[in-house]
Order: sequence, then structure tokens, then C-alpha cells
Amino acid sequence: MNIKNLSNILKDEPKFRFKQVNKALFVDYISDWQEVTVFPLALREKLESNCPLYINAKLVDSGDKKSTKALISFSDNLSVETVLIRQSDGRHTVCVSSQIGCPLACKFCVSGSIGFKRNLNYFEIVEQFLFWARYLKKEDKKIDNLVFMGMGEPLLNYDEVLKAIKFLNDEESFNFGARRISISTVGLAKQIKRLAKEPFQVNLGISLHAYNDSLRKELMPKAVELNSLREIMQAVDYYIFKTNRQVMFEYIMIDKVNDSLEIAKNLAVLMKRPLFMVNLIPCNSNENYNPSPKKTINDFAKVLSDKGVKVTIRESLGSDISAACGQLAKIDN
Repeated sequence: MNIKNLSNILKDEPKFRFKQVNKALFVDYISDWQEVTVFPLALREKLESNCPLYINAKLVDSGDKKSTKALISFSDNLSVETVLIRQSDGRHTVCVSSQIGCPLACKFCVSGSIGFKRNLNYFEIVEQFLFWARYLKKEDKKIDNLVFMGMGEPLLNYDEVLKAIKFLNDEESFNFGARRISISTVGLAKQIKRLAKEPFQVNLGISLHAYNDSLRKELMPKAVELNSLREIMQAVDYYIFKTNRQVMFEYIMIDKVNDSLEIAKNLAVLMKRPLFMVNLIPCNSNENYNPSPKKTINDFAKVLSDKGVKVTIRESLGSDISAACGQLAKIDN
């Protein structure tokens, strides 16, 4: 897809054409300029030649049909994976990538094992959203939530991620509410503080996975090199002070690594704070780790809950097509 030339093509057109284009692209979700029958044929053909709307994507469905993964390829022949999640309550969540590969190489995440290729620009992020909006339109459905939990560390691509959010939130484009957007980060303190000052009321998630730096360093050594847990918690406190918004702490449950009841008790001490919520996520099996048994996860959650910590257990979806948390890994064709 390439609409970089759009403004140049429309510069000599009446001003109302811009509103018509915005409606066609971001409300009607057209995939072919010929669908905009209010445009003269010559303009449609010019747009089709110079601003093609085709998105190069390959799809695969999970066996239970609750998740669909798309591999979207760009002009440099690199690709990212993005996932549509059909939740049990009928809502549709889209998980987008912000980088091709990831430089942080967390031990439980396949995305990090493939290395880092480049940042996505803001419209390559938006393109993932647009692809799923078109896809759901065929079912007369829409995107309810957007999460930056795909390939890459969003706050290492801060400017482009914020441009994408601004574009999605703009009334002249998608008009997608910022409160329905979540950013998940390993915990980059400086960027978290910067995010706290932004006008967009997005949701913040911290990829935690341990209650201290020593255990965290085993799982995500590069993240710990960037910021200690103490620095992250200070940044989160600042974020809450500025926004008064709840922060979600994501915690991968790994068998016999970070799932003991003693660890749960220590985690409860760290997490027993107003506007903190812990989301327990079963680890998806890889060459390094296996998921904690269901009983272990439930017992872990009970310890947190009994200590007054708000806790949820995430349903794992899409693992059969490598579309679950930490499994996105495709970088080229």
C-alpha cells in the first residue's frame, strides 16, 4: 500500500475531495479506488496508478478460529506479523508490531531470537490496523481494541508509534479512541515518563515477569541493562501521578522458573499498590521454557488475590499458528 502521493494528486482538486478520500479510506475501508464512485473515472485511475491501496498479506487461522495471523510484506521485502484475536465476549482485538524483529532478545520471546532489522514507520503500523479493519468489515464487525504487543519494543520506536496513535485517534481519519489502545513495554523509564505527558489516554502495560532484578536478568537481560526494576517502578509511579490511569503488569508464567508460591508472595509485596493490576500469562513453549501447569497458575493468582493484588489470568490464544504472546517471528518472505 502506498498513499504517499495522495496530497500531491489532490492538490488541484476541490477541498471537499479530501473529506471524501478520508471517508473512503478510514470509514468505508475501501481497498480499490474504483469503489469511490463519486470520483470522476480519470481521478480514480490516477489514484489507482499512483496511490495503490493493495496490502500484501498472507493469512492463517488458528484451529479454534479465535485467532487469525497475517504476514504483511513491505516494499523492501521485509515482513511483520500481526494478529486478530476474537475474544469470548465478542470483542475483536488487534495486536500490531512496531519493529521488524526486536533488539531486546528476551529469553521467552521468539521475536527477539531473530534479531533486529528496522523500525516500522507510522503508516506501516497503521497499515496493520487498516488491514484488519477491512477484513472485519466483510463480516460487518469492527476493531474494538488495539494492542502494541507484537514484534518489537514500542518505546524504542517512540516517535513513530506516537504518530501512528495520533493518526488513528484523529477525527479526520479513523477516530479510534485512545483509551482502546494499549502499549506494552519492557519498561523504558525515560520513555514511560515521556508517555505520561502525552495528551493521549492510552493504556500502559509493563512486561515484568519477575519481582527482582536478578530473576528478571535471567529472563530479559538486555531490558535489565537499560533500566533496573527500581527505575521502572519510579517511572510507573510518575505515570500514575500524571495520568491517574491503571497500569497492567504482564507476568509470563514459566514452569519451575518464576511460578513458585514464595515468588508469588514477593511479587504481591511489589504489586500491592493502587492502580496496579497483574495479568498472568501462560508461557508458550519454546526451546528454553515450558508453561506453568494450570493449577500452579491458579494457586499463584490466589496468593496475589489474597494479598489484595488485582490479578487476572489471560486466555492463551493462537499458539497452534505461532500467533500467541512471544511467538511472532517472521521477518522476510
